[in-house]
Amino acid sequence: MFSYDELQKYNETDIRIYKYIASNFEKIQYMTIRELAEELQVSTSTILRFCNKNEFTGYGEFKEALKKELLLRKTIPPSEDLQELSDFFERANSNAFEEKLSVAVQMLRNADMTIFIGMGSSGTLEKYGARYFSNLGHFAVGLEDALYPIDFFQWKNTVVLAISESGETSRLMEAIHQFKQKNCKILSITNSSFSTLAKLSDWNFSYHLKPQRINGGYNGTTQVPVLFVMEALAKRI
Repeated sequence: MFSYDELQKYNETDIRIYKYIASNFEKIQYMTIRELAEELQVSTSTILRFCNKNEFTGYGEFKEALKKELLLRKTIPPSEDLQELSDFFERANSNAFEEKLSVAVQMLRNADMTIFIGMGSSGTLEKYGARYFSNLGHFAVGLEDALYPIDFFQWKNTVVLAISESGETSRLMEAIHQFKQKNCKILSITNSSFSTLAKLSDWNFSYHLKPQRINGGYNGTTQVPVLFVMEALAKRI
């Protein structure tokens, strides 16, 4: 029901409504527009604007589409994690996704050097990204150490691809600020387009999946979209 084209138009309130709907498909089909608005603490007109933004004439038509979607899902009900990824790839299978990637691809093609940077779990992913880029003929290096002495080097025509699920890691933000001072182009892959890293970037791809924190706060959010986007970029350079 929600394509990448539509998600590109969302503001912060739209994202909150979308996340609630995605997690409460069964519940919403029995809710009035007023009940949904009260649950989300927004006005009914906000819900109507959300429906219109997704090309539905009103809340009634939106609920009918919701019922059809539920019938399709019940035919072969996928597990929760598969459904989340299925929704992501459905959004990615669009012209808007390709247009989004094309901006980053052009920047990467024009760069003399590409640096991947990330910390923790994202540090493991940036190493993979750098190696995958290199495997496909576009030399790149991975930088897991956000305290690397960036100031001592001249970074000419360099693109930095930063990976962070939260987009709020303080040490990573410090490194990004240093790279920006060296006139490096900053690309980023994050979970939220409203994160600090996303806002600091010249280009950002946000996959908008439900964050998962386990075992005392460790990141358990699936990183499949990150791998997919990195590989997609590498194949298009």
